[in-house]
Amino acid sequence: MWVRRQRWTLDLPLYAVFVLLGPNIAAGDWSLQLVPLAFLLPLLVRRRWPRTTAVLIIAGVAAVYTNEVWAFDRGRSELAMAVMLFTLVKRGDRRFAAVIAAAVLVLDSMWGFRWGVTTQNPTLTILGVLPLHIAAWALGEFFRAKEQLTDEERLRADLAASERQAQARAAVAEERTRIARELHDVLAHSMSVIVLNAEGAKLARHQDPDAVDRTLDTISRTGRGALAELRRLLEVMHAGEPARTPQPTLDQLRTLVEQSGREVELEVTGENTDLPTGAALQAYRIVQEALTNMLKHAPADASARVRVEFTRAEVLVEVTNTGGREPVAAGLPSSGRGLAGMAQRVELYRGKLETGPLPDGGFRVLATLQTGAAR
Repeated sequence: MWVRRQRWTLDLPLYAVFVLLGPNIAAGDWSLQLVPLAFLLPLLVRRRWPRTTAVLIIAGVAAVYTNEVWAFDRGRSELAMAVMLFTLVKRGDRRFAAVIAAAVLVLDSMWGFRWGVTTQNPTLTILGVLPLHIAAWALGEFFRAKEQLTDEERLRADLAASERQAQARAAVAEERTRIARELHDVLAHSMSVIVLNAEGAKLARHQDPDAVDRTLDTISRTGRGALAELRRLLEVMHAGEPARTPQPTLDQLRTLVEQSGREVELEVTGENTDLPTGAALQAYRIVQEALTNMLKHAPADASARVRVEFTRAEVLVEVTNTGGREPVAAGLPSSGRGLAGMAQRVELYRGKLETGPLPDGGFRVLATLQTGAAR
C-alpha cells in the first residue's frame, strides 16, 4: 500500500537503467552525459503531464537520432518512447498513444535507413525494436484493465456498504414506526381509561364510596401497566431487540376488556395454538385501539361487543359498540392515528379493514389478518 501511494519508488529501477545504459562509442565525450537528462527529466513528471512528456521525449529522440555523436545511444531512446507508450495506454489515452506510436515508427525508420546501414540490414533494425513497443502497449492495456477491475470491485464494495447502511436505516425507521404505534396504542388506551375512571370517581365519591375505591384500583392497575409498557419500549430503544419482554397476546383480551370500565362482551371462537406471535399481537392491538376509540367517542352508557374468530388461514376481529343515550364525554382529544394504525397493522398481514358507523349511532371495526401472508 505504501508503494502504491509512493509510485515514484517504482521508477527508481527505470532511472538506474537510464543512467547505466550508455552508448558503445565515445564513452569519454562529455556531451553524451546530456542524453540521460534529456529523457530522465521529462519522465519524472510523466504521470502528471503525460502528453507534454510524450512530446518532449519524441523531440529528444529526434534530436538524438539526427546527431551523429548521440545517434548510437539508441537503447535509452527506445526505452523512453516505450515507457511513454505504456503510460498513455494505461491512462486510456489511446488516440494520442497512437499518434506517438506513429512518431516512434517514423523515428525508427529514419534511424534504420540513416545509421542502421552501417551495421546491418535497415529493415531488421527497424523490426527488431517493434516487440519492445508492442509489449509496452500490451502492458499498458493489461494494467489499465486491472485498475478498472479494481475500481469496479471497490465500487461494488462501496455500493454493498451503502446498501447495508440503507437497510440499517430502514430497519431503524421501521422500528421507530413500530414503537410510535405501540406508544400510541398503549398511551391512548391507558390514558382514556384513567381519565374516564377518574371523572367517574369524582362524580360518585359522595354517593358510592366503594365504587370510588374500585375505580381507583382500576386507575392504579392501568397506570402501572402503562408504565411497564413504556419501560419496555424504552429498553428496546436503548438496548435493541434482546431487551424485549413478552408482548401482549390474545389470552390477555379478557384483562383488556375488564380494564375498559365499560360493559363489553367478549367472544372468542376457534383454536389459536398455531397462530403466529406477530398476528396475535396485531389482533390484540386492533381490539385495544377499537376499545380506545369507543372510550373517547362513545357515550358513557354505550356497550360493546368484541368477537375474535380463528380459522386455519385467517384471524377475524370485530369490535362494535352501541350509540348510547348519554352525551359523549368531553376532554379526550384524538390523535388521528387510530384508524391509520389499524390499517397499517392489517396491511402487515395482507388483510382487510372495514370501519364505519352503525344505524343506532354506534361504530363497527372489522379486520381480517391472513396468518400465512405476513410481510
